[in-house]
Amino acid sequence: MLRRLTRTRAYSQLQFTNRTRLPLQTGQPIHETRPWKLHSGQLTQGITALEYYERRTKLALPANSALIIQGNQVHHASGAVFYPFQQDTDLYYLTGWNEPDSIMVLESTGSRLHMFVPPKDPFREQWDGFRTGVEGVQEIFNADSALENSQGNIVKYVRDLVKRNDTVYFDSTSANVNLSHRSVILDTLKSSASGKRIVTSTSKVRQLVGEQRLVKSAAEIKLMRCAGRISGRAYNQAFARRFRNERTLHSFLEYQFISGGCDKSAYVPVVAAGSNALCIHYTRNDDVMFDDEMVLVDAAGALGGYCADISRTWPISGTFTQPQRDLYQAVLNVQRKCISLCKAENAFSLHDIHEKSVQFMRQELLNLGIAHIRNWDVTRLYPHYIGHNLGLDVHDVPQMSRYEPLKSGQVITMEPGLYIPDDPEIPEYFRNVGIRIEDDIAVHDTTYTNLTVEAVKELDDLENVMQNGTMTKPREDVINPLDDL
Repeated sequence: MLRRLTRTRAYSQLQFTNRTRLPLQTGQPIHETRPWKLHSGQLTQGITALEYYERRTKLALPANSALIIQGNQVHHASGAVFYPFQQDTDLYYLTGWNEPDSIMVLESTGSRLHMFVPPKDPFREQWDGFRTGVEGVQEIFNADSALENSQGNIVKYVRDLVKRNDTVYFDSTSANVNLSHRSVILDTLKSSASGKRIVTSTSKVRQLVGEQRLVKSAAEIKLMRCAGRISGRAYNQAFARRFRNERTLHSFLEYQFISGGCDKSAYVPVVAAGSNALCIHYTRNDDVMFDDEMVLVDAAGALGGYCADISRTWPISGTFTQPQRDLYQAVLNVQRKCISLCKAENAFSLHDIHEKSVQFMRQELLNLGIAHIRNWDVTRLYPHYIGHNLGLDVHDVPQMSRYEPLKSGQVITMEPGLYIPDDPEIPEYFRNVGIRIEDDIAVHDTTYTNLTVEAVKELDDLENVMQNGTMTKPREDVINPLDDL
C-alpha cells in the first residue's frame, strides 16, 4: 500500500519569513520539511514514492525468494571526526532511504518491503541529528513492516524469512556496514537454512539490482541532466578566470556546483596542472599553475544522489599554443566520433566504442607525426577506457558487462585522453601534457543526449570564454534547480 503519493502544500504558497515549525522530525528531507526541494509526491528530490515502489515491483527476483541489503554506517576518520555519510546505492535505489545502520528486506511475494532502522532516541538525536524511526519508515517510506535494528529483532525475522522463502540473497562482503549486524544475518541464514538456498555471492546479489539500475528512468535522466547543466556552467565560470594554484580552482568549482543547485561534488575532483595531469587520478590539487601549461580538471556535482562527470582541459594563460591546439583537437576529434556511436540502433557495446576510440586515436597520432614512438602502441599515450556507466555511482553498476549492446536509457561517459610523457622520442613541444575531454551521454534508440553540453569544449568557444568571459551568469539563489528543466 502506498501511503505517501500526494502532498498538499504548494511551493507557490511558501513565504520566506516566519517559517512554520512542524511537529515532525525526520532523518532526511521530506516534502513536509523541505517543500521547496521535494515536490508533492516525491520521496527524494526528483523521484516519486510511486517510482520507488515500481522499482521494487519490477525487480526480477525469482519466485519465493528474498533479497537482504544491508545499508552503510557512518565511518570515522579519527576519533569523533566522521566522513560524510554515503548510503549503499542499491538500498537507496529501491527505497530512497538515506539513513545509516539500516537493513532492507524485499520478498518476491507481493514485493513486500521490511526495514530495520535505528529507533527514535532523543539523546542520540540531540548529538547526531534527527531520525525518522520505525513508524516513519512505514508511514513515509512505505515499508510494509519495520522493526528497530536490534540483534534480537534481526535474528527472529531472518529465521522466519528463511522458513517462508526457497532462496535468500545477501551480500556478505561489504566492508562499509555494521559488522556485528552482518555477522548476525550471516550466522542466522546459515543456521536456519536446512536445505534452503542461501546466496551470499556479491556478484549474484548485486547483479539482481544492477540489471535494473543500468537503464535510467525519465526522472533519473532529468536529475542527471540538471547536475550536468549546473556543473557545465561552473566550468564556464572557471574558464573565464585566471587561477594561480590548483586548490583555488578546486574550491571555486565546488562552490559553483553547490551554489548552482547541486547537493555536493560527485567525487573528489582532479585539478592537475602541467605534468601532474599524467597521473590519471591526481587528487592532491596542491601545486601552483604556470602560464605555459594546461590544466586538466575532472570534477562535477551530484543532485538527488545522481552524479554528473565532466573533464575539461584548457591553457592556464587563456590562449592555446599551436602544439596545445593540435593535441587538444586530436582528443576532441576522437570524442566527437565516439559520441556519434552512442545510439542503441547501432548495437555497439561500450567495449566496441572503446576499440573504435583506440583506432581513432591511432589515426590522430599519425596525423600529428608521433606514430614512431617506441613499441608503437597507442595505449602508452591513451591508457584508460573510453568511459563507464553513470548514475547513483560515478562508476555505476560496474558488475554489468561492457560487452552487451548499449540500451536506450543507459547513461555513459565518453572520455578519451592523451597523456604525453617526457620521452625523447616525442617532440619536445608535445611533452608533459595530459588532456582529457569528458561528457555524459544518455543513449536513445536513434539518437543521444549530451547531458553536459553547457561546458564549452570547441577550441574557438573555449578561447572566446577564456578571453571575453561567459554570457551565462551563475544563479546563487537557486531553490530547486529542477524547476528550470
